[in-house]
Amino acid sequence: MASALETHGPEWLRTMVRIRLFEETLADLYKRGELVGVVHLSIGQEATAVGVCSGLRDGDQITSTHRGHHHMLARGLDPRRMFAEILGRAGGYCGGKGGSMHVSAPSEGAVGANGIVGGGIPHAVGLAFAARTLGRDAVAVAFFGDGAANQGVFFESLNLAALWRAPVVFVCENNGYTEFTPTDAVTAGESIVSRAAVFGIPARGVDGDEVAAVEQAAGEALELARAGGGPSFLECRTNRWRGHHEGEESYAKPYREPFAPADPIERLEQALRNAGHDVSGLRASIDAEERARIAEALAAAQAEPEPPVERAFADVFA
Repeated sequence: MASALETHGPEWLRTMVRIRLFEETLADLYKRGELVGVVHLSIGQEATAVGVCSGLRDGDQITSTHRGHHHMLARGLDPRRMFAEILGRAGGYCGGKGGSMHVSAPSEGAVGANGIVGGGIPHAVGLAFAARTLGRDAVAVAFFGDGAANQGVFFESLNLAALWRAPVVFVCENNGYTEFTPTDAVTAGESIVSRAAVFGIPARGVDGDEVAAVEQAAGEALELARAGGGPSFLECRTNRWRGHHEGEESYAKPYREPFAPADPIERLEQALRNAGHDVSGLRASIDAEERARIAEALAAAQAEPEPPVERAFADVFA
């Protein structure tokens, strides 16, 4: 039987390239002054999002973070509407009012990103508990960073998920930095994985830059959740190549230099090559098609109007 890499590897590569090109385009837009507000990029972290989301089904939901474009695109959201949202256009997923950190598309399996560190974790537990209570065959995934593992809501959420045996998968993307500070300087204990084990939650670490390894680990966690086995926890060790947010170029070089050999896209290409794929031809066609797709999506988003002023207080509930 063909492995997941042999079966899905080319599509993983396409999605990872799409994410990379999308975010490189955002970096360029930011430099040109065409984006409003702060933008956090996930360049270098593509494998974790793609590996986890490849195992999701219709009806499953994800919650994300301030650094969440890769999660949304891996979940299958439309780059045009993503660009429109980030550019503040009416055709965005939130009508142009959410921006980079608050993209939300529940109908497409993405309840939303969240600018509050750790803010999406309890939402995922609630979604999972609701799905179980209503008898739905659905799983929730909470994406969050290593910094969120130091928030009180992290522990509260794991406690309730374990108590309720909620069908939720916690995915910690540990990129080595909590904003500007090395994670090891602000995080006590043996590992982040050990924090989940305290609650009796099956927990493991995985190489977050190897998409096949993430897919396998996430697949086992999702299967356990669907079978009624309760929550699982993955710590995906990865690397972000940019600073905490765009505009702090002085930080980009020291972040990037140590991780140059760990490009998750190059690692996937090598794995496909080892499996007998014509990677050079595959990558060339993917690059051409995805560059055209991203360019078309951006042009369409830029052509859209800004939301009318009459919509300023729409969707405000408090």
